[in-house]
Amino acid sequence: MAPCMYISKGHKVGVDDCSSESDVIVVPSALDFVSQDDMLTPLGRLDKYAASENVFNRQMVARSLLDTLREVCDDERDCIAVLERISRLADDSEPTVRAELMEQVPHIALFCQENRPAIPYAFSKYLLPIVVRYLADQNNQVRKTSQAALLALLEQELIERFDVETKVCPVLVELTAPDSNDDVKTEAVAIMCKMAPMVGKDITERLILPRFCEMCCDCRMFHVRKVCAANFGDICSVVGQQATEEMLLPRFFQLCSDNVWGVRKACAECFMAVSCATCQEIRRTKLSALFINLISDPSRWVRQAAFQSLGPFISTFANPSSSGQYFKEENKSSEDTSVEDKNRTRDEEVPEDAQIRPEDVPTDPTVSNSSVKLEGAPDPDIGAESPRKPPGDSSLPCPLSSEPHQEAASNEDDKKPGTCRSASRLEVGASAQDSAPLDQELYNSFHFWRTPLPEIDLDVELEQGSGNKLGPEGLEGMPEATAPASANITMATRKELEEMIENLEPHIDDPDVKAQVDVLAAALRASSLDACDEASEAARRAPQDELPGCRLDHGTAGPLMSEAVENMESALRYIHDDSDSGTSGGFSPDEERRAKVQDVVPQALLDQYLSMTDPSRAQTVDTEIAKHCAYSLPGVALTLGRQNWHCLRETYETLASDMQWKVRRTLAFSIHELAVILGDQLTAADLVPIFNGFLKDLDEVRIGVLKHLHDFLKLLHIDKRREYLYQLQEFLVTDNSRNWRFRAELAEQLILLLELYSPRDIYDYLRPIALNLCADKVSSVRWISYKLVGEMVRKLHRAAPPTFGVDLIRELVESFGRCPRWSGRQAFVFVCQTVIEDECLPMDQFAMHLMPHLLTLANDRVPNVRVLLAKTLRQTLLEKEYFLTSASCHQEAVEQTIMALQMDRDSDVKYFASIHPASTKISEDAMSTASSTY
Repeated sequence: MAPCMYISKGHKVGVDDCSSESDVIVVPSALDFVSQDDMLTPLGRLDKYAASENVFNRQMVARSLLDTLREVCDDERDCIAVLERISRLADDSEPTVRAELMEQVPHIALFCQENRPAIPYAFSKYLLPIVVRYLADQNNQVRKTSQAALLALLEQELIERFDVETKVCPVLVELTAPDSNDDVKTEAVAIMCKMAPMVGKDITERLILPRFCEMCCDCRMFHVRKVCAANFGDICSVVGQQATEEMLLPRFFQLCSDNVWGVRKACAECFMAVSCATCQEIRRTKLSALFINLISDPSRWVRQAAFQSLGPFISTFANPSSSGQYFKEENKSSEDTSVEDKNRTRDEEVPEDAQIRPEDVPTDPTVSNSSVKLEGAPDPDIGAESPRKPPGDSSLPCPLSSEPHQEAASNEDDKKPGTCRSASRLEVGASAQDSAPLDQELYNSFHFWRTPLPEIDLDVELEQGSGNKLGPEGLEGMPEATAPASANITMATRKELEEMIENLEPHIDDPDVKAQVDVLAAALRASSLDACDEASEAARRAPQDELPGCRLDHGTAGPLMSEAVENMESALRYIHDDSDSGTSGGFSPDEERRAKVQDVVPQALLDQYLSMTDPSRAQTVDTEIAKHCAYSLPGVALTLGRQNWHCLRETYETLASDMQWKVRRTLAFSIHELAVILGDQLTAADLVPIFNGFLKDLDEVRIGVLKHLHDFLKLLHIDKRREYLYQLQEFLVTDNSRNWRFRAELAEQLILLLELYSPRDIYDYLRPIALNLCADKVSSVRWISYKLVGEMVRKLHRAAPPTFGVDLIRELVESFGRCPRWSGRQAFVFVCQTVIEDECLPMDQFAMHLMPHLLTLANDRVPNVRVLLAKTLRQTLLEKEYFLTSASCHQEAVEQTIMALQMDRDSDVKYFASIHPASTKISEDAMSTASSTY
C-alpha cells in the first residue's frame, strides 16, 4: 500500500487508500530542507567537494573552477585562495581529475589576464608551474592535455617571454635529456618544434636549436629522429637561412640517409620548406642531388612522398625575372641584393656604358622576359660563374658563345681550363685574348639560336691524333681573328664541325658518341643554311656593326633581337623540315628530349617530374602519382617560364587524356591559372584544344572548367571567345539532373561573362539560358538566376541604343508576367524585386516599363503571387526615394494597389500589405514563401 504524503504543516496533498492513521508516512518536502550548498560560500563549496572521496565530485570541482573564480573576482584575496586550491587540486592522485583540471587552465589563464589588476601574476605563479609539471606526468592523457594547453597558451600569447625562457624551455630541454623516458622525450621534441614558430627566432636559436640538432642524431630512438625530420621545415623557416645552412643542413643530410624509412619519408615531405630556407646555390648544387636520392629510395613509401614533393620542390627554383616569384634570402647586404637584382634580369643585361631604351625592349610575349635565354648571359642564380651541371645529369649543354665580358672569360679560364669554355672558343674561332667579339659573330644564328651541343669528352688518343688540339694549348696556338667576314666564320665553323665528326667516327659504335655525331650533323646542316643567308644580310647589318656596345647577348636592341629571332626560326624550321623528311640526320626521340633542356632547374629533377606520367610509376610508386603531377604542374610551369613550356607540353597533353577522371579534374580546375602563365598565344595553341575536351567530359571534370569559365575566356581573343557562346547551352545538360549546383554555378559564371560580350551576343546567346534558369525546379538556382536577369537588364539598358534592353523587358513580361502557371508569375515578381533592390534600372524607367505589369498581379487568383507582390511593393518599392517624393501617377497607382491588397480576402496578403516596411525583411519572408511553394 502506497504511503500518504504530507507536507511539514500536516496538510495532506495526496492520499492513496490509507486505511488508518498508523499507515500514514509523512515525507518531508524538499522545501523543508534548505540546501547546505546554498548556505556555503563559493570557497566553502570548493573545499567541500575537493576533499570528497568521490572522483566524480572532484572532477566537477575542476570543471567549475572558472565559474567559482568569476563569483569571487571582486575580492582579490578570494581569487588568490581559489588559485591556491587549484595548486592543491593539481596533486590529485586520479588522472582524470588532473586531465580535467588541465583542460580548464587555458580558460582560467585568459580570465586572469583580463582581470590582471585584481589578480597580479596569477598565471605565472599558480598555473604555469602546473602546466610545465604535467608535461612529464606518468599518465599519457594528462601529458597530452598539458601539451595542448601549453600550445594554446603560447598561441594566445598568455605566457610572458621571460617565463618562456626561464620556465618552459629549460624544462623541455631537460625532458629531452638522454636519460629521459622515451615517450616523454619524443613528446617534448614535438612540443619544442611546434612552439618554435610561436616564440620566434631569438628564443628558438638560443634555447631550442642546439638540443634539436642533438635530437636529430639520436642513435637510440628512431621515433625522436622521425619527429625531428617531420618538423625540420618549420625549424628552418624560423631560424632563417644562415642557421639553416650552417647548423641544420648537415643534420638534414643525415636524416635523409637514415636507416629507418619513416625518417626518410618525413624528410621528403618537408623538403620544400627546407629548400625555401636556403640560398639558390645550395638548392641547386646540394639539395637537388639529395632529392634525387630520395626519389630512387629503396622504400616505396619514401619514393611516394618524394614524388609528391617533387613539384613543390621544383617551384622553389622560380626565377623572379620570368615568374615573378621571390624567395627571401636573409643576411645579405643591400649591395649584394642589388647585385642579385641585376643578375635576375638575365635578358636585359647591358654593359655599364650602354642604356636600354623602351623601344628596344621586345614587346612580343615570346621574346620578353620569359623568352629563350640568350647564350652567354650569366645565370642569375649563380652570378658570374659558369653554369653548373646538376648532380647525376650529364646531358646539360655548355654555352658555345664567349662571355660578354673579357674579365669573366679570363677568370673562367684560370679556374677551369679545358672545360666548355675551350670548346666554345674552338667553335667560334676566337682566341683567348680576344676581348671584343665580332659583330658578325654576334648575329650568327647558328652560334646563338641553334640547339645547344652537349659537352664532348674525347679520348687522349683522339686529342693527340686530331688535327686541331682541343686543349687550352691548342687554343692559344690558333691565330687571332682580326675581322673576317661572316661567311668566312661560317666556313671555319663548318670545317671545325666536320673535323669533330671525323674524329668521332671511329667510336660510332658507342650509342652516346653516335648521338653526339647526329647532333653535330644537324648543326652542320644549320650552319650551311646560315652561310647562304649571311652574305645577303651583311650589307643590311653593316651600319649596325659600327655601333659600340650593341651586343646581342646583352639584349639591348629590340630590332636586332627580332632579326636574331627570324634567323633562329629559319634555322629551326630547316632542322624540323629535314627531320620530317626522314633523312639519316633526323632527330631520334632521345635527341628531341635533349633538345628540350632548360637551365632554370636541374635537368635531373625535371626529367623525374616528366616521368611521373609513365604508367610504370603507378605500379612501382603510387597509383595517384599522375594526380600529384597534375596538381603541381602550374607551379612547375610558372617556375620554368613560358619560354620552356615545350618541356611540359607533352606531359600536359598526356595528363589531359589520362584515364582517371580525378587527374583530368585537377587539370580542369587549374587550366585558367596555366593560361595566365603561358600567355594568349600559347593558350590558344595548346590549352584551348584541351579546354574544349574538358567541356565534353564528365560532370566531375566539367565543373572544374565551369567554376573558372570567366577567368579562362577573358584571356582569349575576342573572336575565339565568341566561339564558346554556342557551347554555353550545353552546360544546362548534366549527367544527373539532380546536380542543381552545376546550374547554380553556371548562373554565377554568366553574371561575370556579361562584361566579356557585346549586347547583341548577350541577347542572342545568354538571354535564353538565363530565362531557362529562372524556371528551374530548385529555388537556389532560381534565386541566382533572378540576379543574373537583373544584371542582364542593367547591361542591355545601358547599351546605346537600349533596344535589346527593351526587348528583354518585353520578353520578361510575356514569358513570366503573363505566364499561365502561377510559379512563372511569381518569378516575374522576384525579377522585379531584384531590379528594384539592385537598381538595375532607373526608377523612372522601371515605372514606365515594368511597374504597370507588376501592379496587374494584384488581382492574381493565386494568394502566393499576391503575398509576394505585397511584400515587394511595401518593403522594397516604397523604400525608394522616387516613390516617396514624387507626386506622380506612378505613386498614386502604387498606393491604390496597396490599399486594394490591404482589403484582400487572404489574411497573409492583408498582413504584408499593411505592415511597415522596416518591420520585417523581404529576403527572409520572400525566400520562405518561394522555397516552400514549388
